[in-house]
Amino acid sequence: MLAALVIAGPAFAQAAPVAPVAPAAPGVADALDRAMGQLGGKEAPMALSLQILILMSLLTVLPSLLLMMTSFTRIIIVLSILRQALGLQQTPPNQVLAGLALFLTLFVMAPTLSQVNKAAIEPYAADRIGATEMIERSGDVLHGFMLKQTRVKDVTMFANIAKVGPFAKPQDVPFSVLLPAFVTSELKTAFQIGFLIFLPFLVIDLAVASILMALGMMMLSPTIISLPFKLLLFVLVDGWALTMGSLAGSFVS
Repeated sequence: MLAALVIAGPAFAQAAPVAPVAPAAPGVADALDRAMGQLGGKEAPMALSLQILILMSLLTVLPSLLLMMTSFTRIIIVLSILRQALGLQQTPPNQVLAGLALFLTLFVMAPTLSQVNKAAIEPYAADRIGATEMIERSGDVLHGFMLKQTRVKDVTMFANIAKVGPFAKPQDVPFSVLLPAFVTSELKTAFQIGFLIFLPFLVIDLAVASILMALGMMMLSPTIISLPFKLLLFVLVDGWALTMGSLAGSFVS
């Protein structure tokens, strides 16, 4: 038995070749193209482990892209303000609000996603463009969507802070300036819509509180009495349809 192991030892040693040293990556763009197998138009994919590492790194950025570069922020804030205006603490629950915001975001972003698919994903799948150009084309489409929803004064403010510009045309605004300006505009728009939603429910709360004080029922919480009336009003005017339709229509096409 010992003799067999001694004889088999060199065989196992010869079966494990020494891995060659990989050459240095020529650049970020070329490395990305190699990861997708598109370097110089030839099949030269990176190792599977490195491709998985790059893909997992990109997946960690997706939540930030969803929150900061789409209509999700405005929608989830308005829905949260609506729940607060109704006086409901956990109804609908956070998971339901997030689901509503996500699917309404997909509805609003459908034209933009269709443009991304036509301009970037389909040519890349047909091997007409590389990964770097695919990302650039996708970024151009998202840039156009974000620019339509962003106020000029917000772009000017962040451009002055960054000490860049002036820009010859809107397409020249870099993402480093457009992204914070877009988020700022979305927050302002969301709070404007939330204020308009809050007003009718605030009137009901004031009316109920005044009636209770006039009747001398100061120990009775006005919230308990006003909640059924607010729910009744919201149902009679078909509040969910109005809210969803107004949110979808608030985005400039």
